[in-house]
Amino acid sequence: MINDIFTENITLEDERVLLRPLTADDYPLLLPFAMNEPELWQYSFSSPAGAEGMKGYIEATMKNKTAKNEYPFIVFDKMNNVHAGSTRFYDIQPMNQTTQLGYTWYGKQFQRTGLNRHCKFLLLQFAFETWGLERVEFRADANNKKSVEAMKNIGCTVEGILRSHAPTFSGARRNSIVLSILKDEWFGGVKELLKGKLY
Repeated sequence: MINDIFTENITLEDERVLLRPLTADDYPLLLPFAMNEPELWQYSFSSPAGAEGMKGYIEATMKNKTAKNEYPFIVFDKMNNVHAGSTRFYDIQPMNQTTQLGYTWYGKQFQRTGLNRHCKFLLLQFAFETWGLERVEFRADANNKKSVEAMKNIGCTVEGILRSHAPTFSGARRNSIVLSILKDEWFGGVKELLKGKLY
């Protein structure tokens, strides 16, 4: 099943958000964020800021999707009838039945609106209940307090810090915090916890 997702057009949806596969044709939909809100990627390994930055960002994830390492989505906010950002499964490991969920960003107007919780619920539900994974991992810059708090709030367990883990696009090295949700945890309470925060 884990390899089958690359032959499918996975669309996840509830009353608030629609997640569909990102394509190269979505460049114009995400370009305004790259041009007007470059600070969105302050804590990222790479920055899609600017016209060329966003072009390279999309090209890279499309290449990784072809290699069956990533599955990226574009996020559509149904309440405001506008595209809001992007997220993806990455580091997909079929043998280990694991993946990472990240490269998640939203324009400023969509942050702290509940949109992210809806996205995470749909993605985690798919990962554990349809895809059949055993573990979903999350990572972030340990200094990105908003992102770390958001992951804790959806039920992630902190596993530790990878010290001087990797360089950011600015050249500095970051410490990365590692968090995760396991299948048993999802069915054992995390699902209901997150579901209760959607409304």
